[in-house]
Amino acid sequence: MVSSLESMQVLRDVDATTVPPAGTVVTIGAYDGVHRGHRAVIARVRQLAAGRGLQSAVVTFDRHPASVVRPESAPRVLTDLDQKLELLASTGVDYTLVVHFDEARSQEPAEDFVTEILVGALGARAVVVGDDFHFGHRRRGNVALLSAMGAELGFEVTGLDLVGLDGQAAPEADRVSSTVIRSALASGDLERANTMLGRAHEVRGVVGHGDKRARELGFRTANVAVPEEVCLPADGIYAGWYLRPDGVARPAALSLGRRPTFYADADTSLLEAHLLDFDGQLYDEAARVRFVAHLRDERKFDSVDELIVQMGRDCDAAGALLATVEPGHVA
Repeated sequence: MVSSLESMQVLRDVDATTVPPAGTVVTIGAYDGVHRGHRAVIARVRQLAAGRGLQSAVVTFDRHPASVVRPESAPRVLTDLDQKLELLASTGVDYTLVVHFDEARSQEPAEDFVTEILVGALGARAVVVGDDFHFGHRRRGNVALLSAMGAELGFEVTGLDLVGLDGQAAPEADRVSSTVIRSALASGDLERANTMLGRAHEVRGVVGHGDKRARELGFRTANVAVPEEVCLPADGIYAGWYLRPDGVARPAALSLGRRPTFYADADTSLLEAHLLDFDGQLYDEAARVRFVAHLRDERKFDSVDELIVQMGRDCDAAGALLATVEPGHVA
């Protein structure tokens, strides 16, 4: 199956893929978040492809490989598949091949992946990966194996140093990575996470029916049910954008947490979005929520009246901050 996201062709069936006639420059990876480090690699891919009259391509997976290989410790993802493909399309890459990752694929020798995917499906003439890249069963595939196979199969390999925020090679502590971004989100450092992403962290979900407490307090909210496998920031109050299915972005005060003023022991955190300039119906619609700035930590108030006053302040703070920020940019 082939679909398109503007100029990028999305290939979803390895067996039915037609090799691009000119051949490709390819990069491979989970590409979770499509952050600044990923974009640096893709920029190099596109540069090489343009200089040699080839097509540029990304090989990624329909789920994070760790969710199959080690599900008990798999990380929560920064982007679902649809969002990842949208972000990859924004890089200007020509093709993205989405490989179905299951138990059988996890057992596949690295050599078979190279011959089937890189050469057989995409006609690779060059492969660009991070110098610490590993793939295939037991992670046996690496830059050295790719180089050895490339010498036989007709493609060259470039192993890139991982980069920092300036796009230059950086020591491990300063590198941009999905792991570091997840850690920053978990610790409440939204500014660092968004800076590494190069955008406001976005989650997606469906608006459900809550207990209507916020409405009783004078602040109607959309309760956005985010899939469990998606990475959320730390509990707190945020300024952000709520994007409706029609693409309109509305400023919002976001509450993520367990509402300690009302509940002594809640099992999970709830994401509530109060749209600052909207009072219509949102139930059951697909929502996209962008976290722009952390306003304060969640806390328990001594009274409901005190909470209401603070909610008003939060809305004012969110409105003032978002008035200076475009929906697609980081504060």
